[in-house]
Amino acid sequence: MSGDEQHEFTVTGSTVRYEGAIVALRVDEVVMPGGHTARREVVEHRGAVAVVALDDQDRVALIEQYRQPLGRRLWELPAGLLDAEGEEPVDAAERELAEEVDLAADRWEVLLDLALSPGFTDEALRVYLARGLRSLPGAQRVDEEADLRWSWVPLDTAVAMALSGDIVNATAVAGVLAAARVVDGAGSTRPVTAPWADRPTAFDRRMAARGEQG
Repeated sequence: MSGDEQHEFTVTGSTVRYEGAIVALRVDEVVMPGGHTARREVVEHRGAVAVVALDDQDRVALIEQYRQPLGRRLWELPAGLLDAEGEEPVDAAERELAEEVDLAADRWEVLLDLALSPGFTDEALRVYLARGLRSLPGAQRVDEEADLRWSWVPLDTAVAMALSGDIVNATAVAGVLAAARVVDGAGSTRPVTAPWADRPTAFDRRMAARGEQG
């Protein structure tokens, strides 16, 4: 193989070890440079969306929600899974904004696309910037969301919280910093129709195939 050629990482076999409600674990056999095969564990995920909701005072809506894996409440953006069949990502973002912080928005733009930990999972997330906000009637919330609290936080304060470690949720950190660049005029957004190359599909294809077989 010449120096300007790239190796093709061919998958020669794949075994599903676990299937849950929102993730699956598979083990792929992948051909490495040099010809040997290595096992790579892949956590399949349904994908998700998140929203940086900015009001006309450049305040961002941040939620504080309990997360069992870390055993504490985290500052986060309104967010949720792409788990409704046929729902477009921007429509899922609208739904989550209404369900978690009782807000609707007149203007939607793509702020970021994130691959959250591509070393072991295909989980990817699209972050939207929502402006032209208006209040909605309070939504009914269950489970962890019944404990959810949310606040308006000045965007500059949210940036400081990210840099100080008070915000550690990766999506929130990325969304807050990107929104600050856009507000400062140093960055730009994309339309909601922008392609999303890394949107996860493996988990949903597997569930659809299992349903057809059943």
